[in-house]
Amino acid sequence: MKKANFKDEEMRAEYSLAELGPLTRGKYAARYAKATNVVVIDPALTKAFPNNEAVNDALRSLLAVATAATGTTGRSSRTTRKRIAA
Repeated sequence: MKKANFKDEEMRAEYSLAELGPLTRGKYAARYAKATNVVVIDPALTKAFPNNEAVNDALRSLLAVATAATGTTGRSSRTTRKRIAA
């Protein structure tokens, strides 16, 4: 195994952009957008929902009420009859 030569790897006082190669603006923006889920609520609602737990509890309650009101289930238990060709 070769030993590293640190004489050539000293920090310079200044670097030129040409030496750094092509730069990409927003290189990881798409990956970051997929990994985050930030929602900004209206400032008027911050009194009712002071933190993320309050918002999550309210949304869970709303979802439970909406699901119970519509009576939706995963799948219908009724089987469909096949039509007989006449």
